[in-house]
Amino acid sequence: MNTIHSKLAHLKKSVAPYEKNDTKSSIRQMINTLGPLLLLWYAAYASLSVSYWLTLPLAIITSGFVIRTFIIFHDCCHQSFFKSRRANDILGTITGILTLVPYQQWKHSHSIHHATSSNLDKRGTGDMWVLTVDEYAAAPLSKRIAYRIYRNPFVMLGLGPIFIFLIAYRFNRRGARRKERINTYVINVSIAALYSLLCWAIGWQAFVLIQGPVFYVSGMLGIWLFYVQHQFEDSYFENEDEWSYVKAAVEGSSYYKLPKALQWITGNIGFHHVHHLSPKVPNYYLEKAHEATPPLQMATTITLITSLKSLRFRLWDEQNKTFVGFKDVKHVLRKPNRAADRIPRSTQSIQGK
Repeated sequence: MNTIHSKLAHLKKSVAPYEKNDTKSSIRQMINTLGPLLLLWYAAYASLSVSYWLTLPLAIITSGFVIRTFIIFHDCCHQSFFKSRRANDILGTITGILTLVPYQQWKHSHSIHHATSSNLDKRGTGDMWVLTVDEYAAAPLSKRIAYRIYRNPFVMLGLGPIFIFLIAYRFNRRGARRKERINTYVINVSIAALYSLLCWAIGWQAFVLIQGPVFYVSGMLGIWLFYVQHQFEDSYFENEDEWSYVKAAVEGSSYYKLPKALQWITGNIGFHHVHHLSPKVPNYYLEKAHEATPPLQMATTITLITSLKSLRFRLWDEQNKTFVGFKDVKHVLRKPNRAADRIPRSTQSIQGK
């Protein structure tokens, strides 16, 4: 056991050299992200006078830069984009306005996500809703139906962007501190002001025709990235007494190997195992940390094609340590006594945000 802990500690230490930001690299990324985002949005507007079939592709490309903007926002939440906390907070708030995400609120829930990821006893904040086979078998019919709806890809990716970005993120959580509440209000007012200004400048119809697909595609892709980074067949979930932060990072987070163009537009977030191991590594150093650390290269690798398999993963099977689909547990549901014999190791099954 000591040998295992020693190896895990060494792995964490090996990534330490990359836990630094480079101001020039950060500014360069701001320019090559926010610049194209604004130019492409304007190009989409200009293209309306030509053909909407030209506008749509431009809007889809623009949504990619919204994702890249969110990665900057994400780094600011971890205080890894700039050395200055104030600079991170200011840029995080600005990029939060552009991506419709409340900075301080998301920063809080995301820090909990990192501290509890793959911990069966501490689910519920900043996570996807995951039930174990035992919990699902023991749940009342109403909860099973709610869970099935939640995990349905058409609901998750179709209605998810609308519910999360337009509704859920507009309200403060219970118990939020004053700084967090004010930040949410500032971002909400700023979004309303920005959208009102654009509607006044170009007309609300043109605004909807452009921002509609930009919002929807970027929101859908954002949810997909978050989903696939932790929902893969041989992921890692353990109860508190056996849970390990490092193992949760390396085994419970995937390496999403994307084509170079998509890797760039998604800000290297595919190296999610590296990010969870060390959130202080800025996105532009994630690939270097991965390549310089051989054990990290053994993380579960998924591709665009293989990642589609994750759509059928619905429940975590604690006995076999793998994700399964609803069809895989029909035999459990048909035999109540057998379901009762499978004593749940975890008692908490709180719906994630």
